[in-house]
Amino acid sequence: MGFKEQIDYSRLPKHIAIIMDGNGRWAKGQGKVRIFGHEQGVLSVKDIVEGCVEAGIEYLTLYAFSTENWNRPKEEVDALMQILISTINRETETLNKNNIKLNAIGNIASLPQECIDDLNEAMAKTAHNVKCTLTLALSYSSKWEILEATKKIAAAVKDESLSIDDIDETLFSSKLTTVNLPDPELMIRTSGEHRISNYLLWQMAYTEFYFTDVLWPDFRRENLFEAIVDFQKRERRFGKISEQLN
Repeated sequence: MGFKEQIDYSRLPKHIAIIMDGNGRWAKGQGKVRIFGHEQGVLSVKDIVEGCVEAGIEYLTLYAFSTENWNRPKEEVDALMQILISTINRETETLNKNNIKLNAIGNIASLPQECIDDLNEAMAKTAHNVKCTLTLALSYSSKWEILEATKKIAAAVKDESLSIDDIDETLFSSKLTTVNLPDPELMIRTSGEHRISNYLLWQMAYTEFYFTDVLWPDFRRENLFEAIVDFQKRERRFGKISEQLN
C-alpha cells in the first residue's frame, strides 16, 4: 500500500511549507553545474504542487529564494532569476487549469523588474482560483519580515493612530507578509539539513517539522504523501497534555 492510500483525508494539514534544499549537491552528484540542479528542481516543484492539489492541501508555501541567496555568485543568481521568469510564464496556464492561485511573499521590490512584472501578471491571472494557494517566498527573510512589521507598528504608535495597549499577536500577525495565510502546520525540508534557515519564524511557532535526506530534485509526490502520513501520526498538543486532548 502506498503512502497516498494511508492518508486520513479528514486530518490533512491545511498549510504545508517547504524548504527546497539540495539542488546544488544533486547536480554535483551528477557531475553537472549547480544551475542544472536548479533546473531539475523545477520538475519537483511542478510534481509537488500537483500532489498537493491531488491530496487536497489548501495552502503550499515554497522557500524559493532567500535574502541570503543574493550573496551567491552573480552567475548563479542571474540564472535563478531567469529560471523563475521562464517558469512563471510557462506554468501560469497550468495553474489556472488546476484552479491554483499564485501568491508571493518577501521583499518583492528587490527582484529584477522583469521578475516583478511577470509575477504580478501571473498573480492577477490566477487571482480567481480557489482550490489551492501556492505562495512563493522570494527574496524572503523572516527576520526582515519581523523587522518590517515592527517598523509599521512603531510608526503607527508614533503618529498616535495606534496605542501600545492594542499591540497583541493578532495585530502583529496582520503586519506580516503572510497576513492572508494560515500558519503552516507542516514544514518539510529536503536534503538532510536540520534547520529552518530564517523561514517563517513567527508563523512556525507550533509547526511540525519533517526532515528528509532526499535531495529536492528527487523529491516527488510520494515523498510528500509520506510526510503527510508522518504528520498525522503525531499528537499536536499546543501546550496542553494528552489527557486534555482525549
